[in-house]
Amino acid sequence: MAILLALDAGTTSIRCLAVDESAQVIDHSHRELTQSFPQPGWVEHNPQEILRLAIETLSEVARRIVTSGQTIAGLGITNQRETVVAWDRATGLPLAPAIVWQDRRTAERCAELRDLGLGQMIRSTTGLMIDPYFSATKMEWLLGHGVIDRAAQPALGTIDSWLIWNLTGSFVTEPSNAARTMLCDLASGTWSPELCSLFGIPANLLPEIIASASDFGSIIHPDLPALTGIRIEGVLGDQQAALFGQCCFTPGMVKATYGTGAFVLVNAGEQRPQALDGLVTTIAWTLDSTTTYALEGSAFVAGAAIQWLRDGLGVIDRADQLEALALSDTATERLAFIPAFAGLGSPWWDEGARGALVGITKGSNRAALANAVVHSLAFEVRAMVDVMASGLDVPIKEIRLDGGASVMDLLAQRLANQSATLICRPRSLETTALGAATLAGLHCGVFADQSSLGELWEASARFDPEGKRDVHTAHYEQWLDALQRARAIGSPPSST
Repeated sequence: MAILLALDAGTTSIRCLAVDESAQVIDHSHRELTQSFPQPGWVEHNPQEILRLAIETLSEVARRIVTSGQTIAGLGITNQRETVVAWDRATGLPLAPAIVWQDRRTAERCAELRDLGLGQMIRSTTGLMIDPYFSATKMEWLLGHGVIDRAAQPALGTIDSWLIWNLTGSFVTEPSNAARTMLCDLASGTWSPELCSLFGIPANLLPEIIASASDFGSIIHPDLPALTGIRIEGVLGDQQAALFGQCCFTPGMVKATYGTGAFVLVNAGEQRPQALDGLVTTIAWTLDSTTTYALEGSAFVAGAAIQWLRDGLGVIDRADQLEALALSDTATERLAFIPAFAGLGSPWWDEGARGALVGITKGSNRAALANAVVHSLAFEVRAMVDVMASGLDVPIKEIRLDGGASVMDLLAQRLANQSATLICRPRSLETTALGAATLAGLHCGVFADQSSLGELWEASARFDPEGKRDVHTAHYEQWLDALQRARAIGSPPSST
């Protein structure tokens, strides 16, 4: 039986999974990734740690697969997007810490760009809003601080490029990652000379963009003898990989992922869709010279709010305690929790907003706070799905749910109620890694086509909308009112 490996280089961990011909996970390895916060608003990773953990997890799983007598057919990679690494190809060493997608150090620069009236040009070219979330201003910051000046052969790339270069020697990326940099022309799928000039980024510092399912090179790293000669066959940014792993191959199919943030993508087909206020247009993947587009909404805080309850407040000891605590809430008045720890993403894109807890009474307690957090996770996804539904030519019939928090039946049911849509949770929540593995398997012939992959997808649970729609909407509108108050908290004071 041919086995596919997936390397999942995420924001908080690095994992390797082995996937068989029925798209079942049969082995895995996992390492936590160190988070660094050197200044307020700054978030960094150590690129060498990312590489080391990638090699450790790959080696661990590959050795077990080879020892069992099975054959490794290929490797797929999926990664945290937008995060930027600068390195010297002459020495192989990073030139600075990686600037993570959550980092907000370029907020002032983004405000300048908006004030210059460049928002429409950038959106029409890249499909993106001007925001520190995306890679271009991070790269510009590194260049402006002399990082590249120390390199004989400087390189700028996202995490996929850093890993591929170290594993194979190839300096490449692919469209789903390139589309998140704010430098990629969606119409051509190439680096935009105009935007590279605007941000002062020489195009020769950027990797070549090739198709998502391609020959990215053979593994040659000396610390991976069990994988020597195995090819990297498919690469996708993590959210596009989850869309692929959920087998959302038909326009109108939606997946929602609860990770560090909450990310909602809808397959928009092979024609670039019209721009919708509050959402970004991006490339889902490129296969056989055909590009599939997606509309995406990104909420910056989801699982991070659960982590805050656990590590910041001590409300829970473990994440899996949240659901039971929320269900124990008996308060008659609901709290409204606004998870704007780092501003608000889709569909508001308000980097000045601040988190808030509205409606506190003397009776508010741990259970009420837990319940409010779970409600907020459903509300922020509803906000994105509502915008998607308003601009699509095809109806949204179901949402395929994944990510750590999706194990909560309470959350899945609340999302069904709020979105008025069937929620399906798959048999495996490892959809990001599955997307990378199955894409690689498609390229190397383990899977015949997307249709055969779609037949392998199964739901483990389904949640139909319950209760009265007007009651759910009234609760949502109360939350939106609290959200507007949170946005006002972050606004500069009036001169009067």
